[in-house]
Amino acid sequence: MAEVRPITLVGDPVLHSPCEPVTRFDGELATLVEEMFASMYAAEGVGLAANQIGVPLRVFIYDCPDAEGVSHKGVVVNPELELPSLGERRLDAGDEGCLSVPGQYAPLPRPDRATVRGFDVTGAPVTVEGTGLLARCLQHETDHLDGYLYIDRLPAKRRKQVLAAYEAHRAAQASAASAKADKASL
Repeated sequence: MAEVRPITLVGDPVLHSPCEPVTRFDGELATLVEEMFASMYAAEGVGLAANQIGVPLRVFIYDCPDAEGVSHKGVVVNPELELPSLGERRLDAGDEGCLSVPGQYAPLPRPDRATVRGFDVTGAPVTVEGTGLLARCLQHETDHLDGYLYIDRLPAKRRKQVLAAYEAHRAAQASAASAKADKASL
């Protein structure tokens, strides 16, 4: 069974710098991808970038539905994102969240279609075309590999609100964990 790694949280430098391209398609990469899937499922996510478990490589995974509710699962190494031209672009203004900013969501308009070209874990070329949540996921995960979180695309005031709510959520969790530990030691 693959190791479940902790999710890297907002503020960690690995999330705020562009990731390095993958140059070796080997057993280490395959193990990383297995650990990424195990970590994503443990965190109840639908997508995960390698830097979200502390590995600064251009790899992301996904397991989420498209606009028709059809589930898609895969890995993209060294992705290149393609979006519809401005004249053909329709925005989906749905809420977005992130495992690296747990418990927080905000409306973020993104194109409702996206295509990513890259490679699978063996180095074979792949193309993933997404609509709905899958399109949002492809854009979100590619952003991670470029050193951006979804909150970086929010207006400054909304970003501050999300981060303040995240810090309050985190403080409440720490307080609850401390109280639980005190009860356990009695």
